[in-house]
Amino acid sequence: MTAQTTPPNPYPHLPVRSDWLARRTERAIEPDLPIVDPHHHLWDRPRFPYTVTELADDIGSVEGGGHNVVSTVFVECRAMYRAHGDKAMRVVGETEFVVGQAAMAESGYYGKARACAAIVGHIDLTLAERAGAVADAHIAAGGGRFRGVRHASAHDPAPEVRTTSTTPPAGLLADSGFRRGFAELARRKLSFDAWLYHPQIPELADLAAAFADTTIVLDHCGGPLGVGPYSRKAIFEGWRKSIHELARRPNVVVKLGGLGMAVNGYDFHEQDDPPQSQTLADAWRPWFETCIEAFGADRCMFESNFPVDKGSCSYTTLWNAFKTIASGASASEKANLFHDTAARIYRLPA
Repeated sequence: MTAQTTPPNPYPHLPVRSDWLARRTERAIEPDLPIVDPHHHLWDRPRFPYTVTELADDIGSVEGGGHNVVSTVFVECRAMYRAHGDKAMRVVGETEFVVGQAAMAESGYYGKARACAAIVGHIDLTLAERAGAVADAHIAAGGGRFRGVRHASAHDPAPEVRTTSTTPPAGLLADSGFRRGFAELARRKLSFDAWLYHPQIPELADLAAAFADTTIVLDHCGGPLGVGPYSRKAIFEGWRKSIHELARRPNVVVKLGGLGMAVNGYDFHEQDDPPQSQTLADAWRPWFETCIEAFGADRCMFESNFPVDKGSCSYTTLWNAFKTIASGASASEKANLFHDTAARIYRLPA
């Protein structure tokens, strides 16, 4: 059989094809293992809605063969900004939207997971000291759920490298205005999620050293690129060294996941059938094991990055791949990787 061609996609993420995903089903491995999913998105857009309803459908239930996801963390994705008012404050509309979604999940009608138990929102940190007022507005709107900020810095000059609807400038993390805004986070006990590409990891290491009192969460294994001028094989050693150097900053933790995007260069989405969890585990193991080796299990957490990574695999298959990779870990290491690290970093309720 020949591999099917993915339809043209004007957006930076792979399209989600439910009929294709339905060609493979798996039941959860170790279904009773408690999981915090520390990285997913929600939005209500005509082209592709992904609300707490769709998230609950993807998670499923343990009884139905799904994983034991006990809570989740929402991460900003430009969802439902306010259409009016002060431009800097419009981002608070996203937090207001997510709080409503969390209230729906608390009803129990959408499964057992406490969806959006924590919220990571967006603030334009180049606002410098004015970013503090936006942070306060997020906290007030968050109803006790607002935990951190993400201001994406993912930048690369190659035209093939694009995974976000924003286009951050080069050198953002070193910008003086950005750093003045960044300083507002620790004053409010807020963490920072860092979304960047692997050549930028040294820039994050410098930021982490300068702000040792701020918890920094490295998203998606540091964004290893596999498209355009980059190949995974060629970049691996340099990426590995930068990960080990970053791990020397004790205020940094890392999310293991986010490698199902087009920018990572895998071709799972081009195959006739979705990948098996073992296929994903074999492909992703070197990246995850390197991070665990560098940071330790107590500074690592598996993440779904849904629905973005849904263009490559289903939710149940994804977490089966993670569990396959972690199969040799001790019980305490598994607890950290799948639950405890995320619960601690995002200060989730017991």
